[in-house]
Amino acid sequence: MNRTELAQAVQASTGLDKKQSEAAVEAVTAAIIAEVKAGNRVSIFGFGSFDPRARGPRLARNPQTQATVKVPASKSVAFKPASAFKLALNTKARSSAAKKASVPASAASARSAASKAASSSKAAAAKAPSPAKAARPAKAAAKPAAPGKPAKTAKKR
Repeated sequence: MNRTELAQAVQASTGLDKKQSEAAVEAVTAAIIAEVKAGNRVSIFGFGSFDPRARGPRLARNPQTQATVKVPASKSVAFKPASAFKLALNTKARSSAAKKASVPASAASARSAASKAASSSKAAAAKAPSPAKAARPAKAAAKPAAPGKPAKTAKKR
C-alpha cells in the first residue's frame, strides 16, 4: 500500500473527500517525522512506536579496494509494533491454539501416551543393529608384525 492507497482507505472509512483524506495522511506523516527528527518518541496506541536512533561515526572497509572509509554519524528511526498490532497479525494462530486447548483432557492424555510409545519404539529401533550390518562378515584380523616393523591396523571406513 502506498500513500495514495492509504488516502483512499481513509477516504472510504471516514467519508472525507479525496483532498481532505490526502491532507490528513500528509499531516499525520509530517507530524511523526517532525517529532522523531526532534529526538522524541512517537507512540500511537494500538499501532506502535517510532523511536529515534543515533549511529556514531565509524570506519568501514571497501570490499573491492580494501581501502578504509570514514562513515559519518547518522540518525535513523526504529519502529516497534504494539502488542495489539501483533495480535491482529496473529489471530489465525491464536484461534488454532485455542482449539487445541479446548480438547478434553482424556483425549489429550491418550494422544500424549500414544506419541510417547511411538517415540520409544523408534528409539529402540535406532539402537538395534540393522540386519544388513549383522550379516556382514567380520573384518580380517591384522597381520602379525615382522620383527622391527610396526603392526598394521585395520583401515577405518
